Amino acid sequence: MDMNKKSQYWFLFFKDKLLLKKGKDNQYAIPFGEQPPAPIKSSFEVIFSPDIPAQAASMDDDYPENEQYAQVGLRASWDYLPREWYKRAGKAHQLVHWDRNSRYCPACGTPMAWHTHISKYCPKCKKETFPVISPAIIVLIRKGDEVLLVHARNFKGSFHGLVAGFLEVGETLEQCIQREVMEETSLSINHISYFGSQPWPYPSGIMIGFFADYVSGEIKLQDDELSAGAFFSRDNLPELPSKLSIARRMIEWWKNGEKGEKPEF
Repeated sequence: MDMNKKSQYWFLFFKDKLLLKKGKDNQYAIPFGEQPPAPIKSSFEVIFSPDIPAQAASMDDDYPENEQYAQVGLRASWDYLPREWYKRAGKAHQLVHWDRNSRYCPACGTPMAWHTHISKYCPKCKKETFPVISPAIIVLIRKGDEVLLVHARNFKGSFHGLVAGFLEVGETLEQCIQREVMEETSLSINHISYFGSQPWPYPSGIMIGFFADYVSGEIKLQDDELSAGAFFSRDNLPELPSKLSIARRMIEWWKNGEKGEKPEF
Protein backbone atom coordinates (compact mmCIF):
# COMPACT_ATOMS: atom_id res chain seq x y z
CA MET A 1 0.00 0.00 0.00
CA ASP A 2 1.40 3.33 -1.07
CA MET A 3 1.23 5.13 2.30
CA ASN A 4 3.74 7.02 4.38
CA LYS A 5 3.75 7.08 8.17
CA LYS A 6 2.35 10.56 8.38
CA SER A 7 -1.04 12.15 8.81
CA GLN A 8 -2.76 12.97 5.56
CA TYR A 9 -6.18 13.44 4.01
CA TRP A 10 -7.94 10.35 2.70
CA PHE A 11 -10.18 10.66 -0.37
CA LEU A 12 -11.86 7.25 -0.40
CA PHE A 13 -14.56 6.37 -2.93
CA PHE A 14 -17.00 3.53 -3.35
CA LYS A 15 -18.13 4.02 -6.95
CA ASP A 16 -19.15 7.71 -6.93
CA LYS A 17 -19.68 7.97 -3.16
CA LEU A 18 -17.13 9.79 -0.99
CA LEU A 19 -16.36 8.80 2.60
CA LEU A 20 -16.69 11.80 4.94
CA LYS A 21 -15.98 12.24 8.63
CA LYS A 22 -18.83 13.61 10.70
CA GLY A 23 -18.27 16.63 12.92
CA LYS A 24 -20.28 18.84 15.21
CA ASP A 25 -23.38 20.73 14.08
CA ASN A 26 -23.87 18.56 10.98
CA GLN A 27 -20.42 19.46 9.65
CA TYR A 28 -18.47 17.05 7.44
CA ALA A 29 -14.82 16.84 6.42
CA ILE A 30 -12.34 14.71 4.48
CA PRO A 31 -10.88 12.13 6.93
CA PHE A 32 -7.38 12.96 8.18
CA GLY A 33 -4.89 10.63 9.88
CA GLU A 34 -1.96 8.25 9.53
CA GLN A 35 -4.12 5.32 8.42
CA PRO A 36 -7.12 5.14 6.08
CA PRO A 37 -10.45 5.07 7.92
CA ALA A 38 -11.71 2.14 5.82
CA PRO A 39 -10.14 -0.99 4.33
CA ILE A 40 -8.37 -0.39 1.01
CA LYS A 41 -5.93 -2.47 -1.03
CA SER A 42 -3.77 0.39 -2.25
CA SER A 43 -3.74 4.15 -2.62
CA PHE A 44 -1.85 6.83 -4.51
CA GLU A 45 -0.78 10.39 -3.78
CA VAL A 46 -2.89 13.31 -4.98
CA ILE A 47 -1.04 16.61 -5.37
CA PHE A 48 -2.87 19.76 -4.27
CA SER A 49 -0.25 21.85 -2.47
CA PRO A 50 2.68 21.11 -0.11
CA ASP A 51 0.53 21.78 2.97
CA ILE A 52 -2.25 19.35 1.92
CA PRO A 53 -0.81 15.80 1.97
CA ALA A 54 -3.40 13.48 0.47
CA GLN A 55 -4.03 9.94 -0.69
CA ALA A 56 -6.87 8.66 -2.86
CA ALA A 57 -8.24 5.17 -3.29
CA SER A 58 -11.19 3.11 -4.42
CA MET A 59 -12.97 0.99 -1.81
CA ASP A 60 -14.13 -2.48 -2.80
CA ASP A 61 -17.16 -2.44 -0.52
CA ASP A 62 -19.87 -0.04 0.53
CA TYR A 63 -19.09 1.56 3.90
CA PRO A 64 -22.00 1.45 6.37
CA GLU A 65 -22.76 4.76 8.05
CA ASN A 66 -21.87 4.99 11.73
CA GLU A 67 -21.34 7.69 14.37
CA GLN A 68 -18.04 8.79 12.82
CA TYR A 69 -18.38 8.38 9.06
CA ALA A 70 -20.91 8.61 6.24
CA GLN A 71 -20.78 8.14 2.49
CA VAL A 72 -22.07 10.98 0.33
CA GLY A 73 -22.40 11.10 -3.44
CA LEU A 74 -19.72 13.29 -4.98
CA ARG A 75 -22.30 15.63 -6.49
CA ALA A 76 -24.15 15.87 -3.17
CA SER A 77 -20.89 16.62 -1.33
CA TRP A 78 -21.24 20.19 -2.70
CA ASP A 79 -23.77 20.67 0.12
CA TYR A 80 -21.52 19.18 2.80
CA LEU A 81 -18.00 20.42 2.09
CA PRO A 82 -16.41 23.87 1.75
CA ARG A 83 -16.12 24.73 -1.94
CA GLU A 84 -12.34 24.23 -2.15
CA TRP A 85 -12.61 20.78 -0.58
CA TYR A 86 -15.42 19.84 -2.93
CA LYS A 87 -13.16 20.78 -5.85
CA ARG A 88 -10.31 18.73 -4.39
CA ALA A 89 -12.64 15.77 -3.98
CA GLY A 90 -13.58 16.16 -7.65
CA LYS A 91 -9.94 15.98 -8.72
CA ALA A 92 -9.34 12.94 -6.52
CA HIS A 93 -12.40 11.19 -7.94
CA GLN A 94 -11.29 11.78 -11.51
CA LEU A 95 -7.92 10.21 -10.72
CA VAL A 96 -9.52 7.26 -8.92
CA HIS A 97 -11.86 6.69 -11.87
CA TRP A 98 -8.93 6.88 -14.31
CA ASP A 99 -6.81 4.54 -12.16
CA ARG A 100 -9.61 1.94 -12.18
CA ASN A 101 -9.91 2.17 -15.97
CA SER A 102 -6.23 2.28 -16.95
CA ARG A 103 -4.84 -0.86 -15.35
CA TYR A 104 -3.45 -2.26 -18.60
CA CYS A 105 -1.56 -0.71 -21.50
CA PRO A 106 -3.97 0.11 -24.36
CA ALA A 107 -1.23 -0.76 -26.88
CA CYS A 108 0.12 -4.11 -25.64
CA GLY A 109 -1.96 -5.16 -22.61
CA THR A 110 0.88 -5.05 -20.06
CA PRO A 111 -0.05 -3.89 -16.52
CA MET A 112 0.61 -0.14 -16.25
CA ALA A 113 2.79 1.50 -13.59
CA TRP A 114 2.52 4.98 -12.10
CA HIS A 115 5.02 7.42 -13.59
CA THR A 116 4.09 10.83 -12.18
CA HIS A 117 1.14 11.90 -10.02
CA ILE A 118 -0.92 12.33 -13.23
CA SER A 119 0.54 9.77 -15.61
CA LYS A 120 1.28 6.07 -16.04
CA TYR A 121 3.70 4.23 -18.30
CA CYS A 122 3.99 0.75 -19.74
CA PRO A 123 7.19 -1.03 -18.60
CA LYS A 124 7.15 -3.14 -21.79
CA CYS A 125 6.41 -0.79 -24.71
CA LYS A 126 7.07 2.46 -22.79
CA LYS A 127 3.74 4.02 -23.79
CA GLU A 128 2.76 6.88 -21.45
CA THR A 129 -0.87 7.68 -20.67
CA PHE A 130 -2.65 10.53 -18.90
CA PRO A 131 -6.15 10.91 -17.44
CA VAL A 132 -8.78 11.22 -20.12
CA ILE A 133 -10.87 14.40 -19.87
CA SER A 134 -13.99 14.68 -22.03
CA PRO A 135 -14.72 18.29 -23.09
CA ALA A 136 -18.35 19.36 -23.39
CA ILE A 137 -19.78 22.71 -24.45
CA ILE A 138 -22.69 24.44 -22.74
CA VAL A 139 -24.31 27.49 -24.31
CA LEU A 140 -26.68 30.22 -23.19
CA ILE A 141 -28.70 31.49 -26.17
CA ARG A 142 -30.18 34.99 -26.02
CA LYS A 143 -33.17 36.16 -28.05
CA GLY A 144 -33.73 39.81 -27.25
CA ASP A 145 -34.51 39.91 -23.54
CA GLU A 146 -35.20 36.18 -23.34
CA VAL A 147 -33.05 33.10 -22.83
CA LEU A 148 -33.43 29.56 -24.17
CA LEU A 149 -33.87 27.00 -21.39
CA VAL A 150 -34.37 23.28 -21.93
CA HIS A 151 -35.16 20.19 -19.90
CA ALA A 152 -33.02 17.20 -20.83
CA ARG A 153 -34.44 13.74 -20.38
CA ASN A 154 -31.47 12.72 -18.23
CA PHE A 155 -32.04 15.57 -15.72
CA LYS A 156 -32.98 14.39 -12.25
CA GLY A 157 -35.74 16.81 -11.36
CA SER A 158 -37.92 19.33 -13.15
CA PHE A 159 -35.38 22.14 -13.59
CA HIS A 160 -34.49 23.68 -16.96
CA GLY A 161 -30.90 24.22 -18.03
CA LEU A 162 -28.87 25.10 -21.11
CA VAL A 163 -28.10 23.27 -24.35
CA ALA A 164 -24.96 21.18 -23.90
CA GLY A 165 -23.09 18.39 -25.64
CA PHE A 166 -19.76 16.66 -26.10
CA LEU A 167 -17.06 17.78 -28.50
CA GLU A 168 -16.54 15.41 -31.42
CA VAL A 169 -13.30 14.52 -33.16
CA GLY A 170 -12.20 17.13 -35.69
CA GLU A 171 -14.49 19.88 -34.38
CA THR A 172 -13.67 23.31 -33.06
CA LEU A 173 -15.58 24.37 -29.96
CA GLU A 174 -17.55 26.84 -32.08
CA GLN A 175 -18.51 24.14 -34.57
CA CYS A 176 -19.58 21.90 -31.72
CA ILE A 177 -21.84 24.63 -30.32
CA GLN A 178 -23.53 25.26 -33.66
CA ARG A 179 -24.00 21.54 -34.31
CA GLU A 180 -25.43 20.78 -30.86
CA VAL A 181 -27.83 23.72 -30.98
CA MET A 182 -29.04 22.77 -34.45
CA GLU A 183 -29.38 19.05 -33.57
CA GLU A 184 -31.21 19.64 -30.29
CA THR A 185 -33.38 22.68 -31.13
CA SER A 186 -33.18 23.36 -34.92
CA LEU A 187 -32.09 26.95 -34.19
CA SER A 188 -29.35 28.95 -35.90
CA ILE A 189 -27.09 31.12 -33.72
CA ASN A 190 -24.17 33.55 -34.04
CA HIS A 191 -21.99 35.91 -31.96
CA ILE A 192 -20.50 33.03 -29.96
CA SER A 193 -18.40 34.27 -27.03
CA TYR A 194 -16.53 32.49 -24.27
CA PHE A 195 -17.90 32.64 -20.70
CA GLY A 196 -15.79 30.28 -18.58
CA SER A 197 -15.23 26.64 -17.70
CA GLN A 198 -15.73 24.19 -14.87
CA PRO A 199 -14.24 20.77 -14.09
CA TRP A 200 -17.07 18.24 -14.18
CA PRO A 201 -15.88 15.08 -12.39
CA TYR A 202 -18.94 12.94 -13.20
CA PRO A 203 -16.81 11.03 -13.92
CA SER A 204 -14.18 12.94 -15.94
CA GLY A 205 -15.24 15.95 -17.95
CA ILE A 206 -14.88 19.68 -18.30
CA MET A 207 -17.76 22.02 -19.12
CA ILE A 208 -16.84 24.94 -21.39
CA GLY A 209 -19.42 27.71 -21.31
CA PHE A 210 -20.36 30.12 -24.11
CA PHE A 211 -22.96 32.80 -24.83
CA ALA A 212 -24.59 33.13 -28.25
CA ASP A 213 -27.41 35.01 -29.98
CA TYR A 214 -30.46 33.55 -31.70
CA VAL A 215 -30.56 34.15 -35.47
CA SER A 216 -33.45 32.15 -36.93
CA GLY A 217 -35.59 29.05 -36.75
CA GLU A 218 -38.47 27.56 -34.75
CA ILE A 219 -37.75 25.34 -31.75
CA LYS A 220 -37.98 21.68 -32.75
CA LEU A 221 -36.65 19.55 -29.92
CA GLN A 222 -34.52 16.46 -30.44
CA ASP A 223 -36.99 14.06 -28.86
CA ASP A 224 -34.53 11.51 -27.55
CA GLU A 225 -32.48 14.24 -25.80
CA LEU A 226 -34.92 16.95 -24.66
CA SER A 227 -38.43 16.84 -23.22
CA ALA A 228 -39.08 20.62 -23.06
CA GLY A 229 -37.60 23.87 -24.27
CA ALA A 230 -38.64 27.50 -24.71
CA PHE A 231 -37.47 31.09 -24.47
CA PHE A 232 -38.06 32.68 -21.05
CA SER A 233 -37.94 36.25 -19.78
CA ARG A 234 -36.14 37.28 -16.58
CA ASP A 235 -39.41 37.62 -14.66
CA ASN A 236 -40.82 34.28 -15.81
CA LEU A 237 -38.04 31.73 -15.32
CA PRO A 238 -38.70 28.06 -14.54
CA GLU A 239 -36.85 26.11 -11.86
CA LEU A 240 -33.11 26.56 -12.49
CA PRO A 241 -30.13 24.20 -12.07
CA SER A 242 -28.40 24.06 -8.68
CA LYS A 243 -25.64 26.51 -7.80
CA LEU A 244 -23.19 23.63 -8.23
CA SER A 245 -23.25 23.96 -12.02
CA ILE A 246 -21.76 26.41 -14.49
CA ALA A 247 -25.22 26.57 -16.09
CA ARG A 248 -26.61 28.33 -13.02
CA ARG A 249 -23.71 30.79 -12.96
CA MET A 250 -24.27 31.61 -16.62
CA ILE A 251 -28.00 32.14 -16.14
CA GLU A 252 -27.44 34.31 -13.05
CA TRP A 253 -24.92 36.49 -14.92
CA TRP A 254 -27.41 36.92 -17.77
CA LYS A 255 -30.19 37.78 -15.27
CA ASN A 256 -27.98 40.51 -13.83
CA GLY A 257 -27.52 42.13 -17.22
CA GLU A 258 -24.13 40.53 -17.98
CA LYS A 259 -22.47 43.23 -15.90
CA GLY A 260 -19.60 43.11 -13.42
CA GLU A 261 -17.32 40.17 -12.76
CA LYS A 262 -18.44 36.77 -13.91
CA PRO A 263 -19.25 34.48 -10.96
CA GLU A 264 -16.43 32.05 -10.24
CA PHE A 265 -16.67 28.32 -9.72
